[in-house]
Amino acid sequence: MTATLLEGSSIESVLGKEAEDLLTYKAKVSQDLLHLPGPDFIDRVWINSDRHPQVLRNLQQLYSHGRLGNTGYLSILPVDQGIEHSAGASFAPNPIYFDPENIIKLAIAAECNAVATTLGVLGSVARKYAHKIPFIAKINHNELLTVPNQFDQVLFADVEQAWNLGAVAVGATIYFGSENSTRQIQEISQAFKRAHELGLVTILWCYLRNNSFKQDQDYHLAADLTGQANHLGVTIEADIIKQKLPENNNGYGAVVKATGKSYGKTHERVYTELTSDHPIDLTRYQVLNCYCGRAGLINSGGASGKNDFVEAVRTAVINKRAGGTGLISGRKTFQRPFEEGVKLFHAIQDVYLSPDVAIA
Repeated sequence: MTATLLEGSSIESVLGKEAEDLLTYKAKVSQDLLHLPGPDFIDRVWINSDRHPQVLRNLQQLYSHGRLGNTGYLSILPVDQGIEHSAGASFAPNPIYFDPENIIKLAIAAECNAVATTLGVLGSVARKYAHKIPFIAKINHNELLTVPNQFDQVLFADVEQAWNLGAVAVGATIYFGSENSTRQIQEISQAFKRAHELGLVTILWCYLRNNSFKQDQDYHLAADLTGQANHLGVTIEADIIKQKLPENNNGYGAVVKATGKSYGKTHERVYTELTSDHPIDLTRYQVLNCYCGRAGLINSGGASGKNDFVEAVRTAVINKRAGGTGLISGRKTFQRPFEEGVKLFHAIQDVYLSPDVAIA
């Protein structure tokens, strides 16, 4: 088996010692339970839903654009870090991205399905680019200028503004588990309702945030807790779920152990029959909670570091083999030279285009 990446490298060589385990592992939960990505995903999965025909059209546009067009997979450039992390922290490594046009140019050069970014970025270049690549308008954010810093997703834009600038979708974040999560759920549920009325696709960043999730490990990345966050996300009719790749499990138990108090509800079968310690099993549990894949799961690429290409390919392999729908890659791509960012996107896309990387 030789799955080829750019410049003659193979997926096996990029994964190194993990290659055999990641590429041959058989998941505990059968793929037969899943609604898997494919060229007919809209007709097979969404056609019987309550989504307006214009939502289906825009969803099809997302899945039909770029290098992964008509495969059932998504490769998206997200750039909301100028607010979430500050413009300086995000763009100082590569100052060309202070100019919004270069964000759009990167997504186009990388042949992404779409670009997801702020109202301001999209609005500044909408007439030039809205018809050239699908826009996803991120409508809420957390900012770090308030003293002391706070962590609360608040609306920066509304759905009508996203529609007016030509977006095909809106994106939003909910900090599940935070003290403000109830308000965020209510706000975004109403925003998604309005988005569907206007024909826009809805994408939810289902993040966890609570200090109780930080114990001996960071249980913000626990499969059981992130899986439940996904399930809450599809409950308010997110069409696509964006989630961090899971790294551990039994976050429920960790919170109980740390606080000495009852917390939430789970079941022993989650840990004995539905998951294992393997990253593909942990990610498949996230997919299960997205209505068995009816709402596509896209995982995030994470922060930029020394081994970005390896980590990005590894994440793509895990997501694809688990039954996920693709990858959303920000800092690993725009915090490096433009051409390297394009190559990293193409390496990720090569995983989804490779017939040798099959559903586990």
